[in-house]
Amino acid sequence: MNPLPFEGLESTAKILNLDLEVSELSNLAEERGFSSEQLDAVDQVLEYLREKKIRNTIDMYLRTSRLPQKAPKTFDNFDFSVIKGKHVDRLQTLPSLMAIRAHKNIAFIGPPGTGKTHLAQAYGYECCQNGLKTYFIKMSELRDRFISARRNGSEASCLNGLVRPACLIIDEVGHCEFDKENTRLFFDMIDRRYNRQGCNNIIFTSNKNPSLWKNNFSDDDDLLCSLDRIFDDATVFNIRGDSYRGKHLENIALHTSGVSAATSPEKSES
Repeated sequence: MNPLPFEGLESTAKILNLDLEVSELSNLAEERGFSSEQLDAVDQVLEYLREKKIRNTIDMYLRTSRLPQKAPKTFDNFDFSVIKGKHVDRLQTLPSLMAIRAHKNIAFIGPPGTGKTHLAQAYGYECCQNGLKTYFIKMSELRDRFISARRNGSEASCLNGLVRPACLIIDEVGHCEFDKENTRLFFDMIDRRYNRQGCNNIIFTSNKNPSLWKNNFSDDDDLLCSLDRIFDDATVFNIRGDSYRGKHLENIALHTSGVSAATSPEKSES
């Protein structure tokens, strides 16, 4: 009997965490006299369960990512045609997720409304679709989380939660101040992710050039060490141009006839 069907069943069984090997499957099929049709039926059931597990995993990653679910920002609904430049093709390769597999951070830098957050969230959404745990947080929320962890003595737990996701998205860097202790925690988080093995990266968005981030942190040494690790192997997209926001704004010009809207004609005659 061709061993390939058994190998396929074994592979699917492993994904489902079932303890089944090729030799065991072969012996079972021989003892029970399984026909090719019966083996195909078993394969279809296991394949259905495999696909169901994958769908459930993706749904769970999306729910816990803090990415918008009602109207998700994706690469499919991002208008790449409005962005021009010599290396615009590098932007269009983002859906391949090569950066996270290469442990390479990404930063989207530019003025408000140029699509930075959309691109960052789209990257995170694509990660979830590919079974990679993702977490989205604004810089101000990160600051508040660090402050809360310091008050509650839960710094280790806080850092573990930020190190665990394969893709960590930090939005709006430079929009708030980090005191010395928060800067230290920021460095600890960056350092642990930098030394983490496997498929992972950090996505940053900011209106400020990274050279100006120091103005929002209170400890130059920890910040310099953080930046050194962040940009050791990173891709920075500097996006310039006008804001997308308001491009569908509709202005409607109106004027009154000269009669007070609060006064009816009948009252004006009396």
